[in-house]
Amino acid sequence: MADQQHDIIRAEPLGSAPVPLSVLDLATVGAGLTAAEALRTTTALAKLAERRGFHRFWVAEHHSMPGVASSSPAVILGHLAAHTDRIRLGSGGVMLPNHAPLAIAEQFGTLEALAPRRVDLGLGRAPGTDGATAAALRRADRPNEGADDFPQQLSELIRFLDDDFPDGHRYARIHAVPGPVQGTVPGGVQSADRPSVWLLGSSGFSARLAGTLGLPFSFAHHFSAANTVPALDLYREHFRPSAVLDRPYASIGVSAFAAETEWEARRQALTGALSMIRLRMGRPGLIPTPEEAEAYDFNAVERDFVDSWLSNVQFGTPDAVREGLNALIKRTGVDEIKITTTGHGPAARLRSYELIADAYGLPARCEPPTAAA
Repeated sequence: MADQQHDIIRAEPLGSAPVPLSVLDLATVGAGLTAAEALRTTTALAKLAERRGFHRFWVAEHHSMPGVASSSPAVILGHLAAHTDRIRLGSGGVMLPNHAPLAIAEQFGTLEALAPRRVDLGLGRAPGTDGATAAALRRADRPNEGADDFPQQLSELIRFLDDDFPDGHRYARIHAVPGPVQGTVPGGVQSADRPSVWLLGSSGFSARLAGTLGLPFSFAHHFSAANTVPALDLYREHFRPSAVLDRPYASIGVSAFAAETEWEARRQALTGALSMIRLRMGRPGLIPTPEEAEAYDFNAVERDFVDSWLSNVQFGTPDAVREGLNALIKRTGVDEIKITTTGHGPAARLRSYELIADAYGLPARCEPPTAAA
């Protein structure tokens, strides 16, 4: 098991990249576009990422946000599994408190059966939405209760994935299917593989827990940059070798946008900053166009936010983005980065990943996909 998990989690970088490069996608919906178009772009991006040698392609769970179409990661990943052959697919992440552990084990066991040895189960403890929506998802009056119970939920989920509840446990006779139980019944044959479990976080809680359990850890640098290095330090400090990992393995999500000119890259990056301002004001919407973002009359507080936000986005020409990413990798010592790109329009987003791949000399394996794929 340990050797299999090492092979699944770790990878060698390609081209001139100092660490493996991966993709984190939110299936963002731009103004004037539909969710169907956003999901077609996600599919095209997954195919592009596979063709250009990116290591993983993850999608994130968000709810009640008009500009994000990735509310159901397992559904999207099943579709992507049918349109890719090699790239690892996963959640970045599934918000565990929103779901019953057994349901997640069954969903990702199904994905593992559809795409053997290609599935990552990244788990978060935040709701991925506001409190009222979290309560609606959980049918509970206390939307934070699930987050408080996260370690127990995680333990149950892993036991469902491994089918190893002890005798006498209330779930000892309940099995996640597809799963290991299929190999224990008469005539049964079941793969020894299961999804690789990761913990995600934007603070120290999951970093410490991932280290204690010996699990890989992914930090949300793209929206919590001030906490990145402290959280990674906590993870490494608390790491204990496990059947999954003999040493820490950490990745970070990084917001980046590459274009032929710095001006065009900044215009696209600004759309993400304005979208985040609206989200934090309680008015989430579609990703604005660059023209709308440029014409917006930012007040002094909003301008400060924009400056702070853009300081943590690696945007510009491909060479500038590569240099910024390399500096961040060196500063944090991470083992992998997951690049997320918020901008308006399928063509610009797909082009950004192509340019970043070119800047690192990643291989091109086949004809480039189109946004309508």
